[in-house]
Parts: sequence; C-alpha cells; structure tokens
Amino acid sequence: MNEPLTLHSYWRSSAAYRVRIGLNLKGLDYGIAPVHLLQDGGRQHDPDYAAMNPQQLVPTLQHGHRTLLQSLAILEYLDEVFPAPPLLPATARERVRVRALAQLVACDIHPLNNLRVLQYLQREIGIDDTARDGWARHWMQSGLAAMEALLVEDPGTGDFCHGQTPGMADCCLVPQLYNARRFGMDLVSWPTLVRIEQACLALPAFEAARPENQPDAPPA
Repeated sequence: MNEPLTLHSYWRSSAAYRVRIGLNLKGLDYGIAPVHLLQDGGRQHDPDYAAMNPQQLVPTLQHGHRTLLQSLAILEYLDEVFPAPPLLPATARERVRVRALAQLVACDIHPLNNLRVLQYLQREIGIDDTARDGWARHWMQSGLAAMEALLVEDPGTGDFCHGQTPGMADCCLVPQLYNARRFGMDLVSWPTLVRIEQACLALPAFEAARPENQPDAPPA
C-alpha cells in the first residue's frame, strides 16, 4: 500500500513515541504533523484537529484516506497491513504475553500520568506540583514493579521484552521509562527494564523516535 502516512504527534507524548518506534521498526516512510499539546491552551483542541480525532489526543495516524486512532490499535494495524518485520510473535500464546505487557503500560500506567489527567488534578482539584508529581510516580512505581516481575524470570524474555527482536511491548516500555525519568524516578529497582531499554535504544529505529530527535522538539 503506497498511500502516504502522516503521524499527528507531539514530541514528548509517550503514546505518539510508541507509534514512531513501530513505524521506524517497519522501515516505513512517514511525515510528522506536530500537534503542540501546550501551545494556545493545547492545539489538540483546535476545531480541525478535534473533528479528525474527537478525543483530542495524540497520536492520530492518517494512511491515505484512513484516519487511525489509539496507539496500540495503530500498532496492530501496522502489523496487519505491513507484516514484515512483525511487532507481534508467531503463536497465540506468545502474542497474548506481548499484548499483556504492552497493555500494562498503555492501559494501566500511562493513563494515570497523562497530561490531561495531571492538568485536571491541578486545575480542577487544586493539588500542587509536588502532589501531582507524587501521584504520577506512585502509579509508575506500581506498574513498573509489576512489569519487572513479569519479565525477570519468564523464559520468553530475551534481549527484548519477548525474544531476540523488539516488538510491541518494547514500543511501550521505552517511552514509559522516558516518562519515569522526567518525573525524577530512580530506575535502579528495575534492572531488567533498564537492560531491555538499553538494547532498544542501541537500535536506529528507537534512536530516531526519541523525543529530542523530533522536528517539533525545542532546541537543546
């Protein structure tokens, strides 16, 4: 399918980061359409963008005339439409493991440290920066500890979350560890996660997807 791919992305969005990794792992050419989540109250709320994505979130992937939402659904779509190299392993038993690891991050950890949640805690409930950041760290701590336990002794874990090639779970893990560091977390308690992250970041697909390497990242 030679239709153009355009990713509506914000440089520091971990959900958009996941999709950038997936696109890069598959060697796909795509354009970036930046959506600044803070400028002018958040450009994701602009009427044109909201009409395309009623959730007013990033990422949104346009593939030709198709508009695709939700990072994990997008990664599954990419795996079906561009099957090589795969982001999911060959057997149902292996796939359910990888999906569970990916959803641990995308469904259980990330939503509780998402920008709109943190903004609500401050603007509507009135908690201060210290309490807000403590909230985020609490839920990251809980989820990352569980992910470490799931990975550390499972024979399916290899250099990456599953086996010797990166896949969907790694697309989710690396951005979440980036988030954890943003909130000042010490990752020493999770050596398996850090080891896998280091293996990922040694690959060009992950390096190119880093937030600081995006066209909308602020100058260093």
